[in-house]
Order: sequence, then structure tokens, then C-alpha cells
Amino acid sequence: MATLRDVVFDCHHPASLARFWAAALDGYEVAPYDEEELERLRSLGFSGPEDDPSVLVEAASGPRLFFNLVPESKVVKNRVHLDLTGDDVDRLVALGATVLGHPEDGLVLLADPEGNEFCLAIPLPPA
Repeated sequence: MATLRDVVFDCHHPASLARFWAAALDGYEVAPYDEEELERLRSLGFSGPEDDPSVLVEAASGPRLFFNLVPESKVVKNRVHLDLTGDDVDRLVALGATVLGHPEDGLVLLADPEGNEFCLAIPLPPA
């Protein structure tokens, strides 16, 4: 039996994509940087958190999210995507998401700022 620990995103700019997802998801935040971690980044030639090639987003419970720098851009549809629940499409768009469509009642297909697709299931009113 396995347990889900991390969801990993390949991306062009880990810090900004991590901030998007931390703001989009309830209870998640970008992991803080202590002086030891900042020194480790500087020793690798990175000026600080904004240039970190692997940014962690975490919550008290649930899987951690990692955002890892890769040189190539996303070119095709995701093979895996996240499904969220909520009702605030406008807030996600204000954070940088793009609405891609409405594949069915109560479901909105969106993309994060780097084009990774995700769905938002909106509770439908009782019939």
C-alpha cells in the first residue's frame, strides 16, 4: 500500500507558480526559508527564494506540492491534473488562472499561470 506524499510540477518559474498554488488552495503556504536554506541557495549560485529551482508548498495535512525548474516549456495537455472544489472562479482568475472551458455543468476547466490544466468542481444548487 502506498501513500501520496508530494505532487510535483515542472515549471519555468517555481517561485511564482508556488505562490499561485499557495494562494489558490485553502490552508497551503510556501514553505518558509530559514538562514541555513538561504545560505544553501547562495552556495549553489542562487540569489534567494525568487531564484530557487525547487520551491515547496505545504499544508498541515494533505500532500506537499513541489515546483521544480525545467528548461523546456509545456507543449501538450497534462497527463495528470488536479481537481479542486469550490465556487470562486473569479478569485482564481484574479490570481492568474485562465478559464479554458466548462466541460459539464458544475465543472470549470482552468489553467494555472504556466498553462497547467486543473478543474474546479462547483457545487450545484439542489434540484
